[in-house]
Amino acid sequence: MSITVDHLTKVYGTQKAVNDISFTINKGEIVGFLGPNGAGKSTTMKIITGYLEADGGKAAVCGEIVDPHSSNTKKKIGYLPEANPLYFDMYVREYLEFIANVHGIKNTKATIEAAINTVKLKLEANKKIGQLSKGYKQRVGIAAALIHDPEVLILDEPTSGLDPNQIIEIREVIKNLGKEKTVLFSSHILQEVEAMCERVIIINRGNIVADDLLSNLRKTSSAQQQVIVEFKGDVNINDLAILSDVSEVKQLSAFSFQFATANADALKKQLLQFSIDQNLDIVSLQTASHSLEDVFRELTN
Repeated sequence: MSITVDHLTKVYGTQKAVNDISFTINKGEIVGFLGPNGAGKSTTMKIITGYLEADGGKAAVCGEIVDPHSSNTKKKIGYLPEANPLYFDMYVREYLEFIANVHGIKNTKATIEAAINTVKLKLEANKKIGQLSKGYKQRVGIAAALIHDPEVLILDEPTSGLDPNQIIEIREVIKNLGKEKTVLFSSHILQEVEAMCERVIIINRGNIVADDLLSNLRKTSSAQQQVIVEFKGDVNINDLAILSDVSEVKQLSAFSFQFATANADALKKQLLQFSIDQNLDIVSLQTASHSLEDVFRELTN
């Protein structure tokens, strides 16, 4: 396993920020780490990276126990904290050279250029960091996290504050990195997690409330299922609202409707029978899968 968290606990005063949590992440996985503000995400990440000491349990990276007083596991980890710590008065290459020297890298020039190319930073590489947009500052932070070619990447809110174009660009960078490295990243932008991850871990009030493939979480969610139907002609919405398995119905367009229901299969059968009784043609009839937002709200509210 690239990352192992075993009964990890962290207490601040009377509050358990992390409460006896366990999970493992294998090489080549990109895993989304989700939770409301104050749920324990950043604390867990800081313990895995060795920036915080756990009060109980342990974390291991690439089979080696994390020790805050040792640099052994830190050499295997690239870490981008939520508050990206950059020196704005330094030039991009100057800053990356500084980070490379901290890691004791010998062939610094080639290593720096490789990191710049990986995060597509070449056009801005001759500027001072303070002159860069937020998106390019994030790229500098990711390049710094990659400079020593770590096996594991821990990214805390890597797309925070970025515009849609910048988010897409950073997403592609992370997806490409995930082909060779283990990536654990947190984000409040749930669409980003859906676009990048097959697996998510959700933490709430210091406890793991979900750890599964996203496809499985959508199937097992107890939130209301959604059914969408499009007819070939006019239908009175009031006639649809009285079907027995309809919790709610809203009209999407002239001939299409969206239903909330506790039993999608039963409702689809009723809609088919309704169309026969009313001599209507159905153009399409489908069940809409739960979004990650539905699952997240259900597990954290």
